[in-house]
Amino acid sequence: MQMTEAPFLPRERLFKQQQYFQNLSKHTHLKGRYDVITSVGIPLALAASSLIMIGRGVYNMSHGIGKKQ
Repeated sequence: MQMTEAPFLPRERLFKQQQYFQNLSKHTHLKGRYDVITSVGIPLALAASSLIMIGRGVYNMSHGIGKKQ
């Protein structure tokens, strides 16, 4: 006895989407609409904020700011 499940998408629509994504010239991880935000924007924001915090810490240490008595 073989059970078949209904597909999530019609076969024609699936082929159409596959052709669209395969013919794009961008990199694989940047093909979606919002992929640039998650692949580029968030890591850049994290790197920038960490550099700012490191710079602030070095400045505070070199000037003796925030020491406990």
